[in-house]
Amino acid sequence: MTNWVEVKAGQRAFAQIQEHGLRQDDISLLLGASGGPKWFILQGLDNYFFGDFFSQRQAPLELLGTSAGAWRFASLGRSNAAEASALFSRLYRATVYSDKPDVREITDKAIELLHEYVPNEAITEILNQQTFRHHMIVVRSKGLSASESRLGQSIGLLKAAALNAISRRTLASSFERVVFHHPSAQPPLGSDWNDLPTQHVTLTQDNFREALLASGSIPMVLAGVKDIPGAPPGIYRDGGVTDYHFDLPLGARDGLILYPHFQREIIPGWFDKGLKKRRTRAEQWPNAVLIMPTQEFIDALPYQKIPDRHDFANLDVASRQKFWQQATDAGYRLAEQLQDWIESGEIRQKVQRWED
Repeated sequence: MTNWVEVKAGQRAFAQIQEHGLRQDDISLLLGASGGPKWFILQGLDNYFFGDFFSQRQAPLELLGTSAGAWRFASLGRSNAAEASALFSRLYRATVYSDKPDVREITDKAIELLHEYVPNEAITEILNQQTFRHHMIVVRSKGLSASESRLGQSIGLLKAAALNAISRRTLASSFERVVFHHPSAQPPLGSDWNDLPTQHVTLTQDNFREALLASGSIPMVLAGVKDIPGAPPGIYRDGGVTDYHFDLPLGARDGLILYPHFQREIIPGWFDKGLKKRRTRAEQWPNAVLIMPTQEFIDALPYQKIPDRHDFANLDVASRQKFWQQATDAGYRLAEQLQDWIESGEIRQKVQRWED
């Protein structure tokens, strides 16, 4: 039987799964990465985790997301999280742009989707419950990176990319990390994040949607979000700029880190994509459990790849929507296989040691 899903675990997590299997109450943190439409292959996993797996959850579960990860997690803390997740999938897949959309058109479409996916009553519900505690990362832009002119922003991003090639710490000259967190959550989730200047802002009814929009406001693609209520004045953009797939110091946390991921590598920041040696390593997260597609899963997809933003330009509307639906359906088969392993205890044999 073909394995569609691969489970890799850091040293501590591997030993725990070997002894106890994978139990929802052993997990203290759920991670969600940036990646645009790549997340379609995770929708089946979200349906399982947001519905069945965490359905009896009572202890607080911290959620840390950027961009698509933060948007996915906006389903959690609602009366029917799996239904909200499926709605997000349908709305995103149905998005259609003109032949040559500009920043304003793409931004307006995102705002329209966001209001339908996360209405006011959903925000109230999320903020008033205590179990699913959101943390969403955005960046506050500095200098030319804050410019909304295409030329100015381009120069700012080129400068940031060039400095980042020397060290990720140089991103501090262009961006400040801002973590918007659930009112019941405590900033110490990131109190020892000293790689970059980091501020913490409490999520409220007034800033929830703006923070979520900012978390996915890709530079040069969407407009930045200006002066989010409760946060320092400025232009806010996609948190994936600094924390694309994360390399934050999370290894000392109690409990397991569950990381459903669409990719087979973990890229720290947006500018690190082409820096092959800059990847998050197993030794950094001994308590992490990575859930990812196998290469066989990817090869079986149409076009032998997972969805991405280029599909908007490379495929006509009907072909893109069909492909994204096929990728979503394949993700449900992946999720069913994982669910069987977890519920049967076979996960003990299927889990692999995450090794660099």
